[in-house]
Amino acid sequence: MSATLTQAETSTDSSPVDICVNTNRDGDPPVINVTIRQDPLSVTLDGPAIFAITVLLILGVHLLQPLAAALFIGLATGLLFIHNDYQNYLKLGPGGTPATFPGYIRINWLKLWACRDPLNPLPADPDVEPVAGILRKKPLPYRCGPRPKVVGIAPQRQVNQFGSRECFLALRRTLENHSNVNSEQVGVGTSCFEKHGLGLFARYPFNKTCQGEICHVHNSDHSLHMNLHPDDVKEVIEKGWGERHPLTSQCMLKMPVPKQFTMVYAPRSVDELKVVCQIIEAAGWWVSAKEMKLDVAAEI
Repeated sequence: MSATLTQAETSTDSSPVDICVNTNRDGDPPVINVTIRQDPLSVTLDGPAIFAITVLLILGVHLLQPLAAALFIGLATGLLFIHNDYQNYLKLGPGGTPATFPGYIRINWLKLWACRDPLNPLPADPDVEPVAGILRKKPLPYRCGPRPKVVGIAPQRQVNQFGSRECFLALRRTLENHSNVNSEQVGVGTSCFEKHGLGLFARYPFNKTCQGEICHVHNSDHSLHMNLHPDDVKEVIEKGWGERHPLTSQCMLKMPVPKQFTMVYAPRSVDELKVVCQIIEAAGWWVSAKEMKLDVAAEI
């Protein structure tokens, strides 16, 4: 685990994303803003293409058996769907799963076992210690407005309501400052789950996560993933601040993330940044079994 702040990693493949690099004040890492698109399946045909397809359909009906013609049409439609879905997968940007076709196949296998309703809190677990989460001491306020639209599994991203660049940089500085002041307890480095973006790690984790990772923040949409007590997951969901990761479903298949893995939406204002930091404190308490206090960076 690295104990120093790393530069934001960027994708080196040819994924079709719109990228612009913002320049920041001295000492800040470059921020990569990615316009995350998810395009519906559509096919545009001009006159010659329509004529050619019509001829092929007529010949197929007359020259092939009905079953063979139906299979051919179904295969062509399926290939178009897979191509569109794969392009949407690439448009989510870099994440924990490689932006390759084998990575896409793996994600679609995991989709079969994914949580169908990420807004449904975790079922009660009598074996969890402690019994209650820490957010009961200071409940969260309700988040204003509707939830953002969230897509994908790995990566899982918001496609609207992106947090502001200023709040994202302030969040990074908050995590870095906390690591510098409490270097014996925590460190920052590249996320163990995502393999991209800044992560906060407990040096002596009590509850097992990937190398003691408490949370990480995404460079593209500025949302976060973190590990929380089941009670605190419920509080985050009910107050509108986040949702479960799809791979936290309870099944016999071993999932690549803990069942308490939670997405927290990107902060859009200073007030929301303070609430997100309160949730990160709850994640730090869950992972390290010690209360954690973040001092939100003063400059936004």
